[in-house]
Amino acid sequence: MKQNKSPWTPEKGNKNIFPTHGDLVEGRILHGNSPTELIEHFTETIGRPQKLPDWIISGAVVGLQGGTETVRHMWKELQAQETPVSAFWLQDWVGQRKTVIGSQLWWNWEVDSNRYSGWRQLVKDLGARDIKVMTYCNPCLALMDDKPNAKRNLFEEATKLDILVKEKNGDPYMVPNTAFDVGMLDLTHPKTESWFKQILQEMVDDGVRGWMADFGEGLPVDACLYSGEDPITAHNRYPELWAKINREFVEEWKSSLVGKEKEDPEDGLVFFMRAGFRNSPKWATLFWEGDQMVSWQANDGIKSAVVGLLSSGLSGYALNHSDIGGYCSVNLPFFKYQRSEELLLRWMELNAFSVVFRTHEGNKPTSNSQFYSNHRTLSHFARFAKIYKAWKFYRIQLVKEASEKGLPVCRHLFLHYPEDEYVHTLTYQQFLVGTEILVVPVLDKGKEVVRAYFPKGENYSWKHVWTGKLYSKPGSEAWVEAPIGYPAIFVKDSSKIGDTFLKNLKEYNVL
Repeated sequence: MKQNKSPWTPEKGNKNIFPTHGDLVEGRILHGNSPTELIEHFTETIGRPQKLPDWIISGAVVGLQGGTETVRHMWKELQAQETPVSAFWLQDWVGQRKTVIGSQLWWNWEVDSNRYSGWRQLVKDLGARDIKVMTYCNPCLALMDDKPNAKRNLFEEATKLDILVKEKNGDPYMVPNTAFDVGMLDLTHPKTESWFKQILQEMVDDGVRGWMADFGEGLPVDACLYSGEDPITAHNRYPELWAKINREFVEEWKSSLVGKEKEDPEDGLVFFMRAGFRNSPKWATLFWEGDQMVSWQANDGIKSAVVGLLSSGLSGYALNHSDIGGYCSVNLPFFKYQRSEELLLRWMELNAFSVVFRTHEGNKPTSNSQFYSNHRTLSHFARFAKIYKAWKFYRIQLVKEASEKGLPVCRHLFLHYPEDEYVHTLTYQQFLVGTEILVVPVLDKGKEVVRAYFPKGENYSWKHVWTGKLYSKPGSEAWVEAPIGYPAIFVKDSSKIGDTFLKNLKEYNVL
Protein backbone atom coordinates (compact mmCIF):
# COMPACT_ATOMS: atom_id res chain seq x y z
CA MET A 1 0.00 0.00 0.00
CA LYS A 2 1.33 3.42 -0.93
CA GLN A 3 1.84 5.70 2.06
CA ASN A 4 1.24 9.42 1.73
CA LYS A 5 4.22 11.55 2.61
CA SER A 6 3.81 13.62 5.75
CA PRO A 7 4.40 17.35 5.29
CA TRP A 8 7.06 16.95 7.99
CA THR A 9 8.96 14.26 6.08
CA PRO A 10 12.38 15.70 5.12
CA GLU A 11 13.50 15.58 1.53
CA LYS A 12 16.51 13.41 0.85
CA GLY A 13 19.62 15.16 2.07
CA ASN A 14 17.70 17.88 3.90
CA LYS A 15 18.85 17.76 7.52
CA ASN A 16 17.53 21.16 8.62
CA ILE A 17 13.80 20.60 9.12
CA PHE A 18 13.69 23.31 11.79
CA PRO A 19 16.07 26.24 11.24
CA THR A 20 17.85 27.39 14.39
CA HIS A 21 19.80 30.50 15.29
CA GLY A 22 22.05 29.11 17.97
CA ASP A 23 24.07 26.08 18.93
CA LEU A 24 21.53 24.64 21.40
CA VAL A 25 17.99 23.35 20.99
CA GLU A 26 15.90 22.21 23.95
CA GLY A 27 12.58 20.41 23.98
CA ARG A 28 10.18 18.78 26.36
CA ILE A 29 7.29 16.38 25.85
CA LEU A 30 4.34 17.01 28.16
CA HIS A 31 1.62 14.55 29.05
CA GLY A 32 -1.76 15.07 30.62
CA ASN A 33 -5.12 13.35 30.85
CA SER A 34 -7.06 16.52 30.01
CA PRO A 35 -6.45 19.90 28.36
CA THR A 36 -6.44 21.62 31.78
CA GLU A 37 -3.87 19.15 33.07
CA LEU A 38 -1.69 19.81 30.04
CA ILE A 39 -1.83 23.56 30.72
CA GLU A 40 -0.86 22.93 34.32
CA HIS A 41 2.17 20.89 33.26
CA PHE A 42 3.11 23.40 30.57
CA THR A 43 2.96 26.36 32.95
CA GLU A 44 5.03 24.44 35.48
CA THR A 45 7.73 24.66 32.82
CA ILE A 46 7.37 28.26 31.61
CA GLY A 47 6.20 29.82 34.85
CA ARG A 48 2.91 31.28 36.03
CA PRO A 49 1.72 34.77 36.91
CA GLN A 50 1.46 35.92 40.48
CA LYS A 51 -1.88 37.02 41.89
CA LEU A 52 -2.93 40.48 40.80
CA PRO A 53 -3.41 43.15 43.47
CA ASP A 54 -7.04 43.44 44.42
CA TRP A 55 -7.39 47.02 43.20
CA ILE A 56 -6.79 46.32 39.51
CA ILE A 57 -9.68 43.85 39.35
CA SER A 58 -12.15 45.81 41.49
CA GLY A 59 -13.54 48.26 38.96
CA ALA A 60 -12.96 50.02 35.66
CA VAL A 61 -9.53 51.20 34.55
CA VAL A 62 -10.38 54.45 32.80
CA GLY A 63 -8.12 55.28 29.87
CA LEU A 64 -8.10 59.04 29.50
CA GLN A 65 -5.99 61.84 28.04
CA GLY A 66 -6.15 65.59 28.22
CA GLY A 67 -4.53 66.80 31.43
CA THR A 68 -5.38 67.49 35.05
CA GLU A 69 -8.67 69.33 34.59
CA THR A 70 -9.94 66.73 32.13
CA VAL A 71 -9.32 63.97 34.65
CA ARG A 72 -10.98 65.87 37.49
CA HIS A 73 -14.01 66.66 35.33
CA MET A 74 -14.36 63.06 34.16
CA TRP A 75 -14.10 61.77 37.71
CA LYS A 76 -17.13 63.90 38.64
CA GLU A 77 -19.04 62.52 35.65
CA LEU A 78 -18.25 58.94 36.66
CA GLN A 79 -19.17 59.61 40.28
CA ALA A 80 -22.56 60.89 39.13
CA GLN A 81 -23.12 57.53 37.45
CA GLU A 82 -21.89 55.63 40.53
CA THR A 83 -19.31 53.95 38.32
CA PRO A 84 -16.93 51.54 40.07
CA VAL A 85 -13.47 52.86 39.17
CA SER A 86 -10.16 51.22 40.09
CA ALA A 87 -7.77 53.54 38.31
CA PHE A 88 -7.24 56.28 35.79
CA TRP A 89 -4.76 55.20 33.13
CA LEU A 90 -3.17 58.41 31.85
CA GLN A 91 -0.88 57.45 29.02
CA ASP A 92 -0.31 61.07 28.00
CA TRP A 93 1.33 61.91 31.34
CA VAL A 94 4.54 62.53 29.36
CA GLY A 95 2.89 65.03 27.01
CA GLN A 96 1.32 64.61 23.61
CA ARG A 97 2.17 65.51 20.05
CA LYS A 98 0.32 65.29 16.76
CA THR A 99 1.72 63.01 14.04
CA VAL A 100 0.47 61.58 10.77
CA ILE A 101 -1.24 58.67 12.56
CA GLY A 102 -2.94 60.81 15.20
CA SER A 103 -2.14 61.69 18.80
CA GLN A 104 1.13 60.21 20.03
CA LEU A 105 3.26 60.57 23.12
CA TRP A 106 6.62 62.12 23.88
CA TRP A 107 8.77 59.06 24.58
CA ASN A 108 10.65 60.62 27.47
CA TRP A 109 9.48 59.06 30.72
CA GLU A 110 8.76 62.00 33.00
CA VAL A 111 5.59 63.91 33.76
CA ASP A 112 4.73 66.86 31.51
CA SER A 113 4.12 69.54 34.15
CA ASN A 114 2.25 71.77 31.71
CA ARG A 115 -0.27 69.15 30.65
CA TYR A 116 -0.57 67.71 34.16
CA SER A 117 -0.11 70.70 36.45
CA GLY A 118 -0.39 69.70 40.09
CA TRP A 119 0.44 66.09 39.17
CA ARG A 120 1.26 64.91 42.67
CA GLN A 121 -1.85 66.52 44.13
CA LEU A 122 -4.02 64.88 41.48
CA VAL A 123 -2.53 61.47 42.29
CA LYS A 124 -2.98 62.12 46.01
CA ASP A 125 -6.60 63.26 45.66
CA LEU A 126 -7.56 60.20 43.62
CA GLY A 127 -5.69 57.96 46.03
CA ALA A 128 -7.74 59.34 48.89
CA ARG A 129 -10.77 57.85 47.11
CA ASP A 130 -9.02 54.49 46.60
CA ILE A 131 -8.39 55.22 42.92
CA LYS A 132 -4.93 54.51 41.54
CA VAL A 133 -3.13 56.36 38.77
CA MET A 134 -1.47 54.40 35.98
CA THR A 135 0.89 55.69 33.29
CA TYR A 136 2.81 54.52 30.22
CA CYS A 137 6.39 53.73 29.22
CA ASN A 138 8.33 51.54 26.80
CA PRO A 139 11.98 50.59 26.18
CA CYS A 140 12.46 53.24 23.49
CA LEU A 141 13.47 56.89 23.73
CA ALA A 142 12.74 59.74 21.35
CA LEU A 143 14.83 62.78 20.49
CA MET A 144 13.75 65.72 22.64
CA ASP A 145 14.92 68.59 20.45
CA ASP A 146 11.36 69.86 19.87
CA LYS A 147 9.93 69.25 23.35
CA PRO A 148 9.50 72.69 24.98
CA ASN A 149 9.40 71.80 28.68
CA ALA A 150 11.52 68.66 29.12
CA LYS A 151 13.38 68.57 32.43
CA ARG A 152 15.44 65.52 31.45
CA ASN A 153 16.55 64.24 28.08
CA LEU A 154 16.54 60.47 28.53
CA PHE A 155 17.73 59.80 24.98
CA GLU A 156 20.77 61.95 25.62
CA GLU A 157 21.41 60.30 28.99
CA ALA A 158 21.19 56.81 27.48
CA THR A 159 23.52 57.83 24.64
CA LYS A 160 26.14 59.06 27.10
CA LEU A 161 25.82 55.83 29.12
CA ASP A 162 26.21 53.89 25.85
CA ILE A 163 23.15 51.73 26.63
CA LEU A 164 21.28 52.01 23.33
CA VAL A 165 21.10 49.25 20.73
CA LYS A 166 23.65 49.97 18.01
CA GLU A 167 24.15 49.66 14.31
CA LYS A 168 27.18 47.83 12.96
CA ASN A 169 29.08 51.12 12.68
CA GLY A 170 28.61 51.78 16.41
CA ASP A 171 25.97 54.51 16.12
CA PRO A 172 22.66 54.25 17.98
CA TYR A 173 20.19 52.24 15.92
CA MET A 174 17.34 54.64 15.19
CA VAL A 175 14.20 52.55 14.80
CA PRO A 176 11.39 54.07 12.70
CA ASN A 177 8.13 54.53 14.61
CA THR A 178 5.48 56.01 12.30
CA ALA A 179 6.36 59.72 12.21
CA PHE A 180 9.54 59.68 14.31
CA ASP A 181 12.61 57.54 14.99
CA VAL A 182 13.61 56.26 18.41
CA GLY A 183 16.60 54.73 20.13
CA MET A 184 16.04 51.36 21.77
CA LEU A 185 17.50 50.39 25.14
CA ASP A 186 20.04 47.58 25.03
CA LEU A 187 18.64 45.34 27.74
CA THR A 188 21.73 43.13 27.62
CA HIS A 189 23.91 46.01 28.85
CA PRO A 190 24.67 45.79 32.61
CA LYS A 191 24.01 49.51 33.16
CA THR A 192 20.54 49.54 31.56
CA GLU A 193 18.64 47.78 34.31
CA SER A 194 19.57 50.07 37.21
CA TRP A 195 19.17 53.18 35.07
CA PHE A 196 15.64 52.29 33.97
CA LYS A 197 14.59 51.15 37.43
CA GLN A 198 15.56 54.58 38.69
CA ILE A 199 13.12 56.09 36.17
CA LEU A 200 10.38 53.77 37.41
CA GLN A 201 11.24 54.70 41.00
CA GLU A 202 10.71 58.40 40.30
CA MET A 203 7.34 57.59 38.74
CA VAL A 204 6.25 55.48 41.72
CA ASP A 205 7.55 58.07 44.19
CA ASP A 206 4.93 60.41 42.72
CA GLY A 207 2.26 57.89 43.72
CA VAL A 208 1.80 56.02 40.43
CA ARG A 209 0.81 52.39 41.01
CA GLY A 210 0.69 50.91 37.53
CA TRP A 211 1.78 51.39 33.93
CA MET A 212 1.59 49.99 30.43
CA ALA A 213 5.03 48.55 29.65
CA ASP A 214 4.54 48.81 25.91
CA PHE A 215 6.44 47.33 22.96
CA GLY A 216 9.37 44.95 23.35
CA GLU A 217 8.67 43.10 20.10
CA GLY A 218 10.64 45.29 17.72
CA LEU A 219 14.35 44.57 18.20
CA PRO A 220 15.89 44.88 14.70
CA VAL A 221 17.34 41.58 13.50
CA ASP A 222 20.45 43.35 12.17
CA ALA A 223 21.21 45.25 15.38
CA CYS A 224 24.36 44.96 17.49
CA LEU A 225 24.00 44.23 21.21
CA TYR A 226 26.38 44.64 24.12
CA SER A 227 26.15 40.88 24.79
CA GLY A 228 27.36 40.11 21.27
CA GLU A 229 24.58 37.58 20.76
CA ASP A 230 22.81 36.94 17.47
CA PRO A 231 20.08 39.62 17.20
CA ILE A 232 17.72 37.07 15.66
CA THR A 233 17.98 34.96 18.80
CA ALA A 234 17.86 38.04 21.01
CA HIS A 235 14.73 39.28 19.23
CA ASN A 236 12.57 36.73 21.06
CA ARG A 237 14.45 37.11 24.33
CA TYR A 238 14.09 40.89 24.37
CA PRO A 239 10.45 41.04 25.57
CA GLU A 240 11.31 38.61 28.37
CA LEU A 241 14.17 40.87 29.48
CA TRP A 242 11.86 43.88 29.26
CA ALA A 243 9.27 42.14 31.46
CA LYS A 244 11.96 40.96 33.88
CA ILE A 245 13.28 44.49 34.52
CA ASN A 246 9.77 45.74 35.26
CA ARG A 247 8.95 42.74 37.43
CA GLU A 248 12.16 42.98 39.45
CA PHE A 249 11.37 46.60 40.15
CA VAL A 250 7.87 45.63 41.36
CA GLU A 251 9.33 43.02 43.72
CA GLU A 252 12.05 45.35 45.00
CA TRP A 253 9.48 48.05 45.69
CA LYS A 254 7.27 45.58 47.55
CA SER A 255 10.21 44.41 49.65
CA SER A 256 11.06 48.00 50.55
CA LEU A 257 7.63 48.38 52.18
CA VAL A 258 7.89 45.44 54.54
CA GLY A 259 7.74 46.63 58.13
CA LYS A 260 6.58 50.11 57.18
CA GLU A 261 3.13 51.48 57.97
CA LYS A 262 3.03 53.77 54.97
CA GLU A 263 1.52 51.31 52.49
CA ASP A 264 0.37 47.72 52.32
CA PRO A 265 2.82 45.76 50.12
CA GLU A 266 -0.05 43.46 49.10
CA ASP A 267 -1.71 46.47 47.47
CA GLY A 268 1.01 46.27 44.89
CA LEU A 269 2.13 47.58 41.53
CA VAL A 270 0.84 46.36 38.16
CA PHE A 271 2.34 46.65 34.69
CA PHE A 272 0.75 45.24 31.55
CA MET A 273 2.47 44.18 28.33
CA ARG A 274 1.63 43.11 24.80
CA ALA A 275 4.96 41.57 23.77
CA GLY A 276 6.10 38.22 25.07
CA PHE A 277 7.91 34.98 24.46
CA ARG A 278 8.00 31.55 26.08
CA ASN A 279 8.83 32.57 29.65
CA SER A 280 7.07 35.93 29.72
CA PRO A 281 4.06 34.77 31.82
CA LYS A 282 6.25 34.31 34.89
CA TRP A 283 7.64 37.85 34.59
CA ALA A 284 4.78 40.07 33.47
CA THR A 285 2.03 40.90 35.94
CA LEU A 286 -0.63 41.25 33.22
CA PHE A 287 -1.00 41.19 29.43
CA TRP A 288 -3.15 42.92 26.89
CA GLU A 289 -3.63 41.96 23.26
CA GLY A 290 -2.14 44.93 21.47
CA ASP A 291 -3.74 47.23 18.94
CA GLN A 292 -6.89 45.87 17.30
CA MET A 293 -8.65 47.83 14.56
CA VAL A 294 -11.78 49.66 15.62
CA SER A 295 -13.88 47.26 13.56
CA TRP A 296 -16.06 44.15 13.61
CA GLN A 297 -13.46 42.15 11.67
CA ALA A 298 -12.32 38.62 12.42
CA ASN A 299 -8.74 39.23 11.31
CA ASP A 300 -7.98 42.33 13.44
CA GLY A 301 -11.14 43.64 15.06
CA ILE A 302 -13.43 42.71 17.94
CA LYS A 303 -13.68 39.07 16.86
CA SER A 304 -9.89 38.74 16.82
CA ALA A 305 -9.84 40.09 20.39
CA VAL A 306 -11.79 36.99 21.47
CA VAL A 307 -9.56 34.66 19.45
CA GLY A 308 -6.46 36.22 20.99
CA LEU A 309 -7.92 36.01 24.48
CA LEU A 310 -8.69 32.30 24.17
CA SER A 311 -5.59 31.20 22.25
CA SER A 312 -3.30 33.04 24.65
CA GLY A 313 -5.02 31.23 27.50
CA LEU A 314 -4.06 27.93 25.90
CA SER A 315 -0.47 29.17 25.68
CA GLY A 316 0.06 30.00 29.34
CA TYR A 317 -0.94 33.68 29.21
CA ALA A 318 -3.59 33.29 31.89
CA LEU A 319 -4.22 37.00 32.60
CA ASN A 320 -5.01 38.89 29.42
CA HIS A 321 -7.46 41.48 28.09
CA SER A 322 -8.04 43.88 25.18
CA ASP A 323 -8.64 47.61 24.79
CA ILE A 324 -12.35 48.36 25.03
CA GLY A 325 -13.27 49.58 21.55
CA GLY A 326 -9.97 48.69 19.90
CA TYR A 327 -7.16 51.11 19.10
CA CYS A 328 -6.34 51.63 15.41
CA SER A 329 -8.40 54.21 13.53
CA VAL A 330 -7.68 55.11 9.91
CA ASN A 331 -9.05 58.20 8.17
CA LEU A 332 -7.92 58.20 4.55
CA PRO A 333 -10.03 59.13 1.49
CA PHE A 334 -10.65 55.52 0.41
CA PHE A 335 -9.84 53.69 3.64
CA LYS A 336 -11.65 54.56 6.84
CA TYR A 337 -11.93 52.87 10.20
CA GLN A 338 -13.70 54.84 12.90
CA ARG A 339 -15.10 53.44 16.12
CA SER A 340 -18.87 53.49 16.01
CA GLU A 341 -20.99 53.85 19.12
CA GLU A 342 -22.45 50.39 18.60
CA LEU A 343 -19.01 48.77 18.38
CA LEU A 344 -17.91 50.55 21.55
CA LEU A 345 -21.00 49.42 23.48
CA ARG A 346 -20.60 45.81 22.38
CA TRP A 347 -16.89 45.83 23.26
CA MET A 348 -17.80 47.08 26.74
CA GLU A 349 -20.16 44.12 27.08
CA LEU A 350 -17.44 41.71 25.96
CA ASN A 351 -14.69 43.05 28.21
CA ALA A 352 -16.90 43.13 31.28
CA PHE A 353 -16.11 39.40 31.31
CA SER A 354 -12.34 39.59 30.99
CA VAL A 355 -9.86 39.91 33.84
CA VAL A 356 -9.42 43.71 33.50
CA PHE A 357 -12.04 46.21 32.29
CA ARG A 358 -9.99 48.97 30.66
CA THR A 359 -10.85 51.62 28.08
CA HIS A 360 -8.64 53.18 25.42
CA GLU A 361 -9.37 56.32 23.42
CA GLY A 362 -7.43 54.98 20.40
CA ASN A 363 -4.87 56.66 18.18
CA LYS A 364 -7.41 59.20 16.89
CA PRO A 365 -9.63 60.01 19.88
CA THR A 366 -11.76 62.63 18.11
CA SER A 367 -12.61 60.17 15.33
CA ASN A 368 -13.90 57.54 17.75
CA SER A 369 -16.96 57.14 19.87
CA GLN A 370 -15.81 57.28 23.51
CA PHE A 371 -17.35 56.11 26.76
CA TYR A 372 -17.86 59.78 27.65
CA SER A 373 -19.27 60.84 24.24
CA ASN A 374 -22.88 61.14 25.40
CA HIS A 375 -25.30 60.05 28.10
CA ARG A 376 -25.91 56.68 26.48
CA THR A 377 -22.25 55.69 26.26
CA LEU A 378 -21.50 56.95 29.76
CA SER A 379 -24.44 55.14 31.38
CA HIS A 380 -23.65 51.96 29.43
CA PHE A 381 -20.06 52.14 30.66
CA ALA A 382 -21.22 52.60 34.25
CA ARG A 383 -23.66 49.71 33.91
CA PHE A 384 -21.04 47.26 32.66
CA ALA A 385 -18.48 48.41 35.19
CA LYS A 386 -21.06 47.33 37.79
CA ILE A 387 -21.61 44.02 35.99
CA TYR A 388 -17.83 43.54 35.99
CA LYS A 389 -17.78 44.30 39.71
CA ALA A 390 -20.60 41.81 40.33
CA TRP A 391 -18.37 38.82 39.59
CA LYS A 392 -15.28 40.20 41.34
CA PHE A 393 -15.61 37.52 44.03
CA TYR A 394 -15.23 34.84 41.35
CA ARG A 395 -12.50 36.77 39.52
CA ILE A 396 -10.42 36.72 42.70
CA GLN A 397 -10.74 32.92 42.77
CA LEU A 398 -9.80 32.60 39.09
CA VAL A 399 -6.77 34.88 39.42
CA LYS A 400 -5.62 32.75 42.34
CA GLU A 401 -6.14 29.62 40.23
CA ALA A 402 -4.12 31.20 37.42
CA SER A 403 -1.21 31.74 39.82
CA GLU A 404 -1.41 28.19 41.16
CA LYS A 405 -2.26 26.16 38.04
CA GLY A 406 -1.74 28.47 35.05
CA LEU A 407 -5.38 28.19 33.96
CA PRO A 408 -6.74 31.27 32.16
CA VAL A 409 -9.62 33.36 33.45
CA CYS A 410 -11.33 33.27 30.02
CA ARG A 411 -11.42 29.79 28.51
CA HIS A 412 -12.21 28.07 25.27
CA LEU A 413 -14.92 25.46 25.83
CA PHE A 414 -12.46 22.80 24.67
CA LEU A 415 -10.64 23.04 28.00
CA HIS A 416 -13.59 21.59 29.90
CA TYR A 417 -15.49 19.77 27.15
CA PRO A 418 -12.77 18.10 25.08
CA GLU A 419 -15.00 15.15 24.14
CA ASP A 420 -17.60 17.42 22.56
CA GLU A 421 -16.54 17.60 18.92
CA TYR A 422 -18.73 20.61 18.19
CA VAL A 423 -16.81 22.88 20.58
CA HIS A 424 -13.69 22.17 18.49
CA THR A 425 -15.28 24.22 15.70
CA LEU A 426 -15.79 27.32 17.84
CA THR A 427 -13.42 30.26 17.46
CA TYR A 428 -14.82 33.56 18.76
CA GLN A 429 -18.51 32.69 19.08
CA GLN A 430 -18.55 32.01 22.82
CA PHE A 431 -16.31 31.28 25.79
CA LEU A 432 -16.29 30.34 29.45
CA VAL A 433 -15.28 32.48 32.41
CA GLY A 434 -13.82 29.85 34.68
CA THR A 435 -16.29 26.96 34.60
CA GLU A 436 -19.43 28.71 35.87
CA ILE A 437 -20.19 31.54 33.42
CA LEU A 438 -20.87 31.14 29.69
CA VAL A 439 -20.54 34.25 27.50
CA VAL A 440 -21.99 34.49 23.97
CA PRO A 441 -21.02 38.02 22.87
CA VAL A 442 -22.56 40.02 20.05
CA LEU A 443 -19.72 40.58 17.59
CA ASP A 444 -21.58 41.68 14.45
CA LYS A 445 -22.99 45.05 13.50
CA GLY A 446 -26.75 45.39 13.84
CA LYS A 447 -27.28 41.98 15.43
CA GLU A 448 -29.50 41.54 18.47
CA VAL A 449 -29.79 37.75 18.47
CA VAL A 450 -27.02 35.19 18.98
CA ARG A 451 -26.83 31.43 18.62
CA ALA A 452 -25.70 29.83 21.86
CA TYR A 453 -24.39 26.28 22.15
CA PHE A 454 -24.72 24.36 25.40
CA PRO A 455 -21.97 21.74 25.53
CA LYS A 456 -22.27 18.06 26.23
CA GLY A 457 -21.05 17.07 29.63
CA GLU A 458 -22.42 16.99 33.14
CA ASN A 459 -26.16 16.88 33.70
CA TYR A 460 -27.00 20.49 34.57
CA SER A 461 -28.89 23.42 33.11
CA TRP A 462 -27.59 26.81 32.02
CA LYS A 463 -29.59 29.78 33.32
CA HIS A 464 -29.97 32.91 31.21
CA VAL A 465 -28.95 35.79 33.47
CA TRP A 466 -31.56 38.33 32.33
CA THR A 467 -34.67 36.15 32.02
CA GLY A 468 -33.91 33.16 34.26
CA LYS A 469 -34.79 30.79 31.42
CA LEU A 470 -33.15 27.37 31.73
CA TYR A 471 -31.45 25.53 28.86
CA SER A 472 -31.27 21.92 29.97
CA LYS A 473 -30.38 19.85 26.92
CA PRO A 474 -26.61 19.22 26.59
CA GLY A 475 -25.31 19.44 23.04
CA SER A 476 -28.13 21.73 21.92
CA GLU A 477 -28.28 25.16 20.31
CA ALA A 478 -30.69 28.03 20.86
CA TRP A 479 -31.22 31.47 19.42
CA VAL A 480 -31.11 33.98 22.26
CA GLU A 481 -32.12 37.62 22.19
CA ALA A 482 -29.23 39.97 23.01
CA PRO A 483 -30.21 43.64 22.61
CA ILE A 484 -27.63 46.26 23.51
CA GLY A 485 -27.20 46.24 27.27
CA TYR A 486 -28.30 42.62 27.65
CA PRO A 487 -25.69 40.30 26.08
CA ALA A 488 -26.28 36.55 26.23
CA ILE A 489 -24.76 35.53 29.57
CA PHE A 490 -25.49 32.23 31.31
CA VAL A 491 -24.60 30.70 34.65
CA LYS A 492 -24.86 27.11 35.79
CA ASP A 493 -28.18 26.59 37.51
CA SER A 494 -27.93 26.04 41.28
CA SER A 495 -24.25 27.01 41.18
CA LYS A 496 -23.07 28.98 44.23
CA ILE A 497 -21.01 31.14 41.88
CA GLY A 498 -24.00 31.77 39.64
CA ASP A 499 -26.34 32.51 42.54
CA THR A 500 -23.88 35.01 44.07
CA PHE A 501 -23.36 36.70 40.71
CA LEU A 502 -27.12 37.11 40.24
CA LYS A 503 -27.50 38.41 43.81
CA ASN A 504 -24.78 41.01 43.18
CA LEU A 505 -26.37 42.10 39.90
CA LYS A 506 -29.60 42.80 41.78
CA GLU A 507 -27.75 44.64 44.54
CA TYR A 508 -26.05 46.90 41.96
CA ASN A 509 -29.41 47.53 40.23
CA VAL A 510 -28.40 46.09 36.87
CA LEU A 511 -30.71 43.05 36.93
